[in-house]
This record gives sequence, structure tokens and C-alpha cells, in this order.
Amino acid sequence: MAKSAVDVPIPMDDDDDLKEDAGDAQKPKEATKGYGPVRRRDGEVRSAEGIVFRPAEVDQVVVEMEEEDAPYDKPEFAALTPKEKGIKNQLRRITVPAHRLTPLKASWMSMIQPLVEHMKLQVRMNTKRRAVEVRNSADTEDIGALQKAADYFKAFMLGFDQSDAVALLRLDDLFIESFEVKDVKKLNGDHLSRCIGRIAGKDGKTKYAIENATRTRISLCEDKIHILGSFGNIRVARDSICSLILGAAPGKVYTKLRTVSKRMQERI
Repeated sequence: MAKSAVDVPIPMDDDDDLKEDAGDAQKPKEATKGYGPVRRRDGEVRSAEGIVFRPAEVDQVVVEMEEEDAPYDKPEFAALTPKEKGIKNQLRRITVPAHRLTPLKASWMSMIQPLVEHMKLQVRMNTKRRAVEVRNSADTEDIGALQKAADYFKAFMLGFDQSDAVALLRLDDLFIESFEVKDVKKLNGDHLSRCIGRIAGKDGKTKYAIENATRTRISLCEDKIHILGSFGNIRVARDSICSLILGAAPGKVYTKLRTVSKRMQERI
């Protein structure tokens, strides 16, 4: 018997939702504690896609280090020769003033001994040019030996003794500073002579006191003053000499030097 149009229900949008709810009600409820794979007591892990992960037993692997019998030796290389270092033959010429020619002749052997024996330099006196010529040789090892030798002779020409000037060859932190009395104060005639006498003192007493307190060496050449020493010591000696040039009493300078020397000893 054919059904009429009245008996056939018209599908609605809400009918699909009702079917899904009915289907969910018929399925058994699974205990879902959360998202991700489920781990069992035997160690298996089952993912949501049905993949089973089982633990595998791995044997313990022992890594043994090979012990060397002898420690590692550093490579040893032979020292470079002057030719391999690229040292070329160089010359230094130091002019000799007229008033230092006689002292240079008297102490010539003691002057050249450390240069020839220790630094392996070649030294000669050029009488025509009145100059000392120093050059390096094939046996010279230090690159800076030539410049040290030039500074050594320059210090002697400025009026320092050979025993004081030789310190420039042994130490690296020694310098020479030179200035004139007129750089501090303009003095002429007798005023300049009295100023130089005040710096030197009676029998060089003031000069020696400044040298011993500051560990420097001072050379007075007319109105020029040369100081040999380290950077800090030169500054202290220069300040003391400038105070004497400006007219300070030697007693005040001595007192200041005592305090400064005590501070320097405390630092050391």
C-alpha cells in the first residue's frame, strides 16, 4: 500500500544531531583520563592511533679510554737566526760634543765592553766626524739592542757616568728627560748662576739628596738639566728641581722629599 505524502516525515536539520546522540549512547563508555598515549603496567605504551611501543633491553656499553704511556711533549723549535728574523744591517751614529771627547777616550774600553761581549754589536770611533758608530752583526740576537746602545751613548754624552748609563742596557723602564732653567722661569746673568748653584748645593749636597730620595741621576750642564730614571721617579725629581728654581728654600724641599720617599718605600 502506497504511503501518502502526509505519512512520510520531512527531514529536518535537528534530526542529524539526534542520531549522533543516540549513537553515542549505544557505544560503551571508555575511561578517558586525558589526552596522549596510555601507559600500561608491563611498560607498553599504546597511542591513540593504535601504535604499540614496547621497551627494548639494551646491553650496557662500557667505553674504555686508551691511556698513553708518555705525556704529550711540546714541540721544540730552534731559535731563529737574525737573517730569518729579517734583521738588516743598521747603523746608529752618535755625535760627541767637544767637552765629552776626553772623558770618552778615558773610559772607552769600559764603554764598549758590554756592547761587544753581551749584545754582539760592532762599535767604532769615527774621528773625522767626531761620532761613535754602532751597527749590528750576524751574531746579534736582540732586535732592540742597537737602539739601547744608541741611548747608552747618548746618556754618556749628556754628562752621566758610565756606571749610571749602563742601566739603560739592563732595564727597559728607564728614560731621560731634559729641560732648561728658562723653561721654568726666565732668569739671566747672576740670577741664573745663583739658581744653578741652589740646585747643586754646597759640594753637590742638594743634588745628591734629590738623587738618593728619588732614585734618579741628575746631570747639570750649564742651564740644561737632564734626569735619568723611571717615569714616576723623574716626575718627583723634576718637581723638586722646579721648586728650587722658583725660589723655594732647600729645607722645605728636603722635608717634602722625605715624605715622598716614605710613601714610595711603603708602596714597594
